[in-house]
Amino acid sequence: MSFSVRAARTSDVPFIQALVEPLVQRRILLGKDSVVFYESIQEFRIAEDEVGRVIGCGALHVIWQDLAEVRTLAVTDDWLHRGVGHALMEQLEADARDLGLSRLFCLTFEVPFFTRHGFEPMTEEPIDPAVYLELVRSPDEGVAEFLDLARVKPNTLGNTRMIKHI
Repeated sequence: MSFSVRAARTSDVPFIQALVEPLVQRRILLGKDSVVFYESIQEFRIAEDEVGRVIGCGALHVIWQDLAEVRTLAVTDDWLHRGVGHALMEQLEADARDLGLSRLFCLTFEVPFFTRHGFEPMTEEPIDPAVYLELVRSPDEGVAEFLDLARVKPNTLGNTRMIKHI
């Protein structure tokens, strides 16, 4: 069977939620309310099989003028290791380039997957003090994770902060 990757639609939200819920239960992904998925639907890409069934998803969330987070990357168990995650990652990276971004961030347990896609564990990523002061005001948890703020430490235990320069 084949699959394709496309922009997400609001009608995909229930499928995205069903896809990520088992990963939330296993504490691999953070849970999100429905409203958050609807508010960010334009960030998502969907992988679907040839009959239109959602088999994967991923999102690109812009954090700053040169930086975005890859988030909520998930694939159904029966499509794992069949190139779906790779195709989603390639599309998200293409989207990042189209937006003029030069860095991608992720917080993940799936270090080998992201390493294969050019990500490296983060050391201290230099941040201009003025930019830091702007970023620290964001209510977004992904920004807090990028900044490695103490308030997100309980949610990030065991995860690896990774960065890719594109």
